[in-house]
Amino acid sequence: MAILNSKIPEGPLEQKWNNYKANQKLVNPANKRKLDVIVVGTGLAGASASASLGELGFNVKTFCYQDSPRRAHSIAAQGGINAAKNYQNDGDSIYRLFYDTIKGGDYRAREANVYRLAEVSNLIIDQCVAQGVPFAREYGGLLDNRSFGGALVSRTFYARGQTGQQLLLGVYSALMRQVNKGSVKLYTRHEMLNLVVIEGKARGIITRDLKTGKIERHFGHAVVIATGGYGNAFFLSTNAMGSNGSAVWQIYKKGAYFANPSFVQIHPTCIPVHGDFQSKLTLMSESLRNDGRIWVPGKKEDAEAIRNGKLKPTEIAEEDRDYYLERRYPAFGNLVPRDVASRAAKERCDAGYGVGTGLAVYLDFADAIKRQGKDVVEQRYGNLFQMYEKITDENPYETPMMIYPAIHYTMGGIWVDYELMTTIPGLYAIGEANFSDHGANRLGASALMQGLADGYFILPYTVQNYLSDEILVPRMSTDLPEFKEAEDEVIGRINRLMNIRGKESVDSFHRRFGLKLWDAVGMARNKEVLTKVIEDFKQMRKEFWKNIRIPGEQADMNPELEKAGRVADFIEIGELMARDALDREESCGGHFREEHQTDEGEALRNDKKFMYASAWEYKGEDKSPILHKEDLIYENIKVQTRNYKK
Repeated sequence: MAILNSKIPEGPLEQKWNNYKANQKLVNPANKRKLDVIVVGTGLAGASASASLGELGFNVKTFCYQDSPRRAHSIAAQGGINAAKNYQNDGDSIYRLFYDTIKGGDYRAREANVYRLAEVSNLIIDQCVAQGVPFAREYGGLLDNRSFGGALVSRTFYARGQTGQQLLLGVYSALMRQVNKGSVKLYTRHEMLNLVVIEGKARGIITRDLKTGKIERHFGHAVVIATGGYGNAFFLSTNAMGSNGSAVWQIYKKGAYFANPSFVQIHPTCIPVHGDFQSKLTLMSESLRNDGRIWVPGKKEDAEAIRNGKLKPTEIAEEDRDYYLERRYPAFGNLVPRDVASRAAKERCDAGYGVGTGLAVYLDFADAIKRQGKDVVEQRYGNLFQMYEKITDENPYETPMMIYPAIHYTMGGIWVDYELMTTIPGLYAIGEANFSDHGANRLGASALMQGLADGYFILPYTVQNYLSDEILVPRMSTDLPEFKEAEDEVIGRINRLMNIRGKESVDSFHRRFGLKLWDAVGMARNKEVLTKVIEDFKQMRKEFWKNIRIPGEQADMNPELEKAGRVADFIEIGELMARDALDREESCGGHFREEHQTDEGEALRNDKKFMYASAWEYKGEDKSPILHKEDLIYENIKVQTRNYKK
């Protein structure tokens, strides 16, 4: 059993990271050439880590299931990336970014990690500008900023509504430079299916070539997991269709603790579900809440008339509109954090004021267009408006957008210490794959920040602390029994899947499971439903392994086999999410237990009993996992009930 040691450096908060770097172990250039590092995932976190480690002189093997790193899901991020540059001179600072992040996560994040994230945020912007990322600029030439939820300052750098794409192209160029130099070897269309552990240390991975079906063994002195989150467990989410939690689930089964699995992000501004056979949801950037105003009809009869097609939103008089976020949270208005905005939308729709199918609210730009002109709005959000119109066949310049909350991001993930190392020595998790920086709710524009911070400015330092002791370890043969055993586990699982020959397709099963997960462990949870759904998921797991149908062959390109393995993992992840949600008898951030709310319907924390990060240890397929707790200690901020009203 591993012991939770967060390895937080001594000293004042603002000096911890500098003190760490001043005392860390280093690897000299000649020895770096002797060391191999495996990086799984090529989104912002994985690609930046690979590029940085390659630049330092390590031998890097980088794996992705896509045909190019440019297809990583990071490309879908729209609104921006946070940094405490304070170009607007509006009162921002490293401390304020740190405080907003801790508060936005409802005081369930590790203080030292969050401060370090805020501290390196400014370096990220300088790095990306140097790479040619075309951030928006204001008239004087400085980089422009806009506001995002949970902050009273403008600190979000952006490139129209395609910030993730531009950042990924920048980091892709850095990665491919290292590939061209030979310091990084890139394996596309390869999926990691198992971790190899030798004498307690991570020493390699087992992959499947998705083009040929070939199973391969790869050695590394250290392994870095950067494969994103597990939001697609819900089937309908804003994630790319291929995004999955399989890599983190496989390392969990090998001994890496899984932290806060129930902490998932509900994003308030997504295009609502529009059909039973929809395969994914589309995000409308949080940046739209800068100028868009969110409302529902103030009268139920008007809402019903709109739902029945008898009334248009533009026909609702101003005095008959309920701008409910501005009414309930006057200080932050439409820029409250995502969890707060999402629950408020659900409350209005549950009360009968929803539009569309009844599960939608309006995001209206009429005021912004009148105040600033259509050209200004188009310049800021034009590609987002175009995307919305293509999907819905509605012109958002003329009629309000319809939005509703949806699964977007997972704050939970593999437990890591201050060095981003898991409970398995030599195994690291970075970006969304780990749990470390957001607590129970992620502020907008912080995902890109964490991914690049981990890959560019944190892991390249901390991994050397471990690798400095590995320079005398020779490259190990992949013929070792541990590699064969890990490969046999993969082959056995694939054969088991292919031999089921049931009647239900993978997508059909995933849709059924995802809906049950959304209903039980989505926007609202309660003890009775969680207790029952854990047993339901156990039964669904048995059903999956008896009745799933996978066409095609194993030794070939087989997308259905890929999906089957991922869905099998999602079922088990869903059960752990429900266990974690059941254990945490409080409401905090995106985790909303209906039994624990204030008289006004806000989240009600229990700091005395639950101010900890939960870390679950795998004990076996039919055995209950063990819960370990990392106490969260706040020495530099006052823990208090979140208030976005004043």
